[in-house]
Amino acid sequence: MKIMGKATKFAAVTAIAALALTGCGRQDANTDAAADSSAAGFDEGATIGVALPQKTSENWVLAENLFNKDLKEAGFKPDVQFANGGVAEQQNQINAMITKGAKVIVVGAIDGKQLGNQLKAAKEAGATIIAYDRLLLNTPDVDYYVAYDNFKVGQLQGQALLDGLKEKKGKAPYNIELFAGSPDDANAKVFFDGAMDVLKPKIDDGTLKVASGQKKFDQAVTQGWKAENAQKRMDTLLTGTYPGSKKVDGVLSPNDTLARAVLTSVKAAGKETPIVTGQDSEVESVKSIMKGVQYSTINKDTRALVEHTVTMVKDLQQGKELEVNDTESYDNGVKTVPAYLLKPQIVTKANVKEAYVNDPVLGPITK
Repeated sequence: MKIMGKATKFAAVTAIAALALTGCGRQDANTDAAADSSAAGFDEGATIGVALPQKTSENWVLAENLFNKDLKEAGFKPDVQFANGGVAEQQNQINAMITKGAKVIVVGAIDGKQLGNQLKAAKEAGATIIAYDRLLLNTPDVDYYVAYDNFKVGQLQGQALLDGLKEKKGKAPYNIELFAGSPDDANAKVFFDGAMDVLKPKIDDGTLKVASGQKKFDQAVTQGWKAENAQKRMDTLLTGTYPGSKKVDGVLSPNDTLARAVLTSVKAAGKETPIVTGQDSEVESVKSIMKGVQYSTINKDTRALVEHTVTMVKDLQQGKELEVNDTESYDNGVKTVPAYLLKPQIVTKANVKEAYVNDPVLGPITK
């Protein structure tokens, strides 16, 4: 199974994917099960299930609040659940949403490969399934995917690392280390592959040196996206690879939580602050960027993502065809899932005020 981004390094769409829709814009309502389910519509005031993963970042907590608020304002009955107890809890929560008669179930999966039975039951009960932020894998029972362009996120992170090194660390070569997200999150590999699309040519030509030799995704993963796991690995890397005065110039971090963990490790070791990337625009990381400590983050406005997801739900309720803008890239191993992708934005100290000028939380902080 391979999730494909929009870069030439990825293989052509498989024979299975050839059965999926092609082109952009609105779908033909007669071409697949997703369109069939949207064409039917359903009653106003219906229950809408939202199954979210563990509270591993500020953005998931914000998404919970926004889904409850926005779905209620749209006239629906939201059933928004976090699965802090793990995959089994999320499975049970989706089963409960089916029992409650949810017409749409929005799923931000803990592990997108372990919900097949629940999604099958949901489809058999007549629900439409929207994968939120993370693709649902190895199942035909997902209708749509809504997310930011996560391969592009990785590319932006890789480019930010290169830009920061050039700006602040003098002449090449540069010593770097690579961190990735949790292997049970379908997005983690996409982020990493996007970053490596930018970084690998510079590793190959000697501009960048991964001093530890840990260049593969499996070597770079951070189980559960947990800060303590990233900090422990960085401690080990500094002890084993960067003894004495040897310094690490840059670290590819896939999100802000892990970026802060890496920076904590480096500070405790008494090392010079490296260029560190991030993602999610978490408050403490934005403050750190303004102080010149963390170099960058990615702005993926959760408000916009939830807003578009709720728009999809409203369109489904009214029997409208849903707008998608990518029908080729997201092969989940069984089908190519039609997607609506939002555009991410790189944020550094240079544009931090502009990036969050309309953000109700970050705007006041960055003035």
